[in-house]
This record gives sequence, C-alpha cells and structure tokens, in this order.
Amino acid sequence: MAASKPVEPDSGTGLPRWQVALLVGTPIVLGVGAVYLWNRSRTKQARAKGSGERKTPEGSASPVQGQDAAKDNPEPNLSPLDKAQAAKNKGNKYFKAGKYENAIQCYTEAISLCPTEQKSDLSTFYQNRAAAYEQLSKWTEVVQDCTKAVEFNPRYIKALFRRAKALEKLDNKKECLEDVTAVCILEAFQNQLSMLLADKVLKQLGKEKAKEKYKNREPLMPSPQFIKSYFSSFTDDIISQPLQKGEKKDEDKDKEGEAAEVSESSGYLKAKQYMEEENYDKIISECTKEIDSEGRYTAEALLLRATFYLLIGISTAAQPDLDRVINMKDANVKLRANALIKRGSMYMQQQQPLLSTQDFNMAAEIDTRNPDVYHHRGQLKILLDQVDEAVGDFDECILLRPDYALAQAQKCFALYRQAYTGNNPSQVQTAMDGFEAVIKRFPKCAEGYALYAQALTDQQQFGKADEMYDKCIELEPDNATTYVHKGLLQLQWKQDLDLGLDLISKAIEIDNKCDFAYETMGTIEVQRGNLDKAIDMFNKAINLAKSEMEMAHLYSLCDAAYAQTEVARKYGLKPPTL
Repeated sequence: MAASKPVEPDSGTGLPRWQVALLVGTPIVLGVGAVYLWNRSRTKQARAKGSGERKTPEGSASPVQGQDAAKDNPEPNLSPLDKAQAAKNKGNKYFKAGKYENAIQCYTEAISLCPTEQKSDLSTFYQNRAAAYEQLSKWTEVVQDCTKAVEFNPRYIKALFRRAKALEKLDNKKECLEDVTAVCILEAFQNQLSMLLADKVLKQLGKEKAKEKYKNREPLMPSPQFIKSYFSSFTDDIISQPLQKGEKKDEDKDKEGEAAEVSESSGYLKAKQYMEEENYDKIISECTKEIDSEGRYTAEALLLRATFYLLIGISTAAQPDLDRVINMKDANVKLRANALIKRGSMYMQQQQPLLSTQDFNMAAEIDTRNPDVYHHRGQLKILLDQVDEAVGDFDECILLRPDYALAQAQKCFALYRQAYTGNNPSQVQTAMDGFEAVIKRFPKCAEGYALYAQALTDQQQFGKADEMYDKCIELEPDNATTYVHKGLLQLQWKQDLDLGLDLISKAIEIDNKCDFAYETMGTIEVQRGNLDKAIDMFNKAINLAKSEMEMAHLYSLCDAAYAQTEVARKYGLKPPTL
C-alpha cells in the first residue's frame, strides 16, 4: 500500500516479522513472541508430551515407605507423612468425583499432617488444593496455594502454569507473563498451551501500553530516506511532483507538476519548495496557511498536509483532510484517487480491511487508469492473502505503466510467496526466473534486487542473496533497511554474529530513526542473552513506531524480554543463547 516496501500477509505492519527470526536461523515460536526463540535443532523435535492441559491433581511427589498401604482412614501407627499421603489420596478421589470442597478439606488435612522438611510433598499438596480451588473459580486462593507450592519447589511447572492462568483471571498480566515465561523455558517451548497463553498476554499488554503511549506521543518526522522512499511508491501523484519554473494557468496544470513561481504568496507552493529542499518540518504549517486562506491550491494543500500527518503518525488529524479532498467533486480526480489510496492504507494499518477495500475500489472506479490504485491495492490483497487478485492488480498497473519497475518486482515477489508457501517447486523457479528478468530489464531498481535477495535467502542461495544486497547498497547507500537484511543474512549464512551486528549498527548510523534496525538488534540481543540491551533497543524502536499497531508489537517484544529478566532473577532460568 502507501509504502515502497512489500507487505507480508503474516505481518500486518509492513515488516516481514517471520523473516527476522528465519534469517537469524531460529523460528518465531508464536506470533508476537519473537523473543521466545529456541535452538533450531530442538524445534525440529515436536514433543507430544507437552500438549495436554494440566487439570488433575497429582499423586505423591516422592516414593514413601508404606504409602501403597495407606487407606482412606489411616491407622494410628502410620508416620505423619503416611497419614498426609493418605489424606491426599482421599482428596484425589473426591476431586475426580467432582466433590471439590471435600477434596480441599482433605488436601488441607494433608498439608497440616505433612512434616515441614518434606518440601516436595508439601509442594504437591498445595498444588493439588490449588487445582480444586481452580475448579471453583477461586482465583485468589489458587494464586496463594500455587505460590506456596513454588516456594517449596521453584521449578514446579504445574504450579507455575496454574498460577499464571489464575493471575490472568485476576487481570494481573505482568506476573502472569512472568510465570508463563518460566513455564515456556522449563518446557523448552514445546507446550502449545503455555505458548498460547504467553502470546495472548503479550498481545494484550502490548495493545494496552501502545494505546496509552501512542495517544500521548510526540509527533516525529521520519528520516528523509524514508520519506523519499514513501513518495517513490506513487507514480501518478500530483503533490509529489517537482515544481516547474514559470507560472501556467490552472487549466494547463497536469500530472507532471504544477508550474508556478515560488515567489507567489502561496503556502502550498512554499511547502512544495520545502519538499524539494527536504525541509519537511515546515510543510504542514505552510499547507495550513494555504488552507486557511482558501487559496487556489486548497485541495492540494489538504492532501499534502494529510500525507505528512500520516508520516508523523497522527492519523486522527490526517483523516479529516483526506475526507475533505475525497468529497470535493470538482477537485482533480487524481487528487481524490490519491486521497482514497492513502485513507485506504490508513484503514488497513488500523486493521479495518473492509473500509480499506472500499476505498481502494472507489479509487479504481473514479480513476480507472491510475496505476497507483492497482499497485497499492495489490499490496492490500497480499496482506489479505488474496494473491491471485494481487497479481491481477499488479498486471493492471504494469499495463498502464510498463516501465514501472517496482510493480514488476512486487508481482514477482507475490508469485514467489504463493509458490513457496504452496510448496510448488516449478512455480518457485518460474518466479525466480521472473526476478532475473526484472533486474536485467531494470538494473537501477534497488527494490528488485532486495526482493530477489529475500527469495534467494528462502532458497538458501546465500551467496547470490548477498550479491543482490550489495547491488542494493550500491544503488541506495543510504537505505538502512538493506543493511539490516544483509546483517541478518550473515547470521544465517555464516553464523557470523560480529559481522551481522556490525551491519545492523551501520544501519542505525545511516538512519538513527530506523525502527526496524533497533527491533532487529533487540531480537538478536535476546538470543545472545543480553536482555537489558535488548530492552533498550526495543524501547528505542517503540519511540520511533509509525503506528499504534506497530508500537503494540514492539511493546510485546519488550515485555517478553523483561519477563525473561525477572524469571532469570527469581528462578535462575534462562533459555539457550547464541
């Protein structure tokens, strides 16, 4: 959509999240749990034992002499531990019969009878009583008993997971996340139930924090490279065309640019001059002057101001301007179509695909020969996993603008992803041949090399992928994202951690507003076990996030890393590191 980079179906933010972990050489275990990364050799071994939910009480935590002979009514000559085990066994029978109050009484008796030095047994008794309380939805009591169980046995998976579920019910997400993180580590990330809970809580925390943070954030202008890249994704956009010398009448204006003297007292024309000078901070104020004075470029000023509101992340200010342009029936149709594209992209970013689709379809109706409409709608279709329709839109875009290299490259990428996920080798090869044709025909299109490099990496043709990234850097030496991808490639290809980190650091040096670089650095630092540094990187990315949804994702990564620091402090548990 309104961006120069391809969007992935599994991302939703314009960044290929699956690829970050893939290139590091380890898979993302689940959604936003990108910091829960596990050794590649272990993830290949699915462990069926981790798939069941923990509902039933346990038997004895350790063999005890005379335990098998224990009856429901223990004899006076039994040891205190034997009597405690007998009470526990009686409680288990009540539990299985659904008589939870009776079970609780028996477990309480077992706890009172058990010698204090028998920590393993006491841990089991408390955990069993917590299981009974859980059946009665007495969440506070569940937490209390699981806490006692964990005090006696700090690595007690059942107690930790049961407490995590109870804490979720009590809306204590922070401590819930810490407990379920400990469980995930203890289970080597093989139990789907614990990972699902971790993912759920991380998403909830991320959304809550992002909603508050984004509402109060300071607007931040992206880097010049990002802004130029954004506008390069439009070929039929009046407001992004350069000024021309010499003034023409309004009716003589065309899509090649407004011809007007900058000296004219027009806020819009001054804003256009500032665009050429990359003095982006002054554009919104100059557009406002044009709009307030109801100048002849009011529609253009509204669209340009809305565009920069979107770039600095203030969609609430952008939408009224876009609405006005869209509803100006006498405005240039290309202005209205461009406003619809941008509003549709905004809706998709806000996870409103129906409204997004409506805007793109309306744009296609009012400006049927606008290649930008089909190009950006094609990216929307990829997000919606409608690849056939996406390819159709890219084809229409190419028909209208045969020399549009970006659309050609993105069509190849869409075909490649379809073939790759569908495990169709012949179609994969066809897509790869298509990439070769694109870079041969458009040797100056950096995006063609970048997308081809991603496909080559999937195919483990690392050497050639590296060459493609080098071509990107040669063509666009100030594109920080390319350095990040090249750095990740070094990690997967050569396991060269130092070179990979050097390249990502170079990306930050080139563009200190590249949130993708900070996020990737944070993910790698988690894998290295440098959790404090990872948290610092994630926080920097959070401050640069361009949407609330992007910010929520980054908060989830940060919270997961912080939870691991707490688990390491409390229980001495750490996942394997690079």
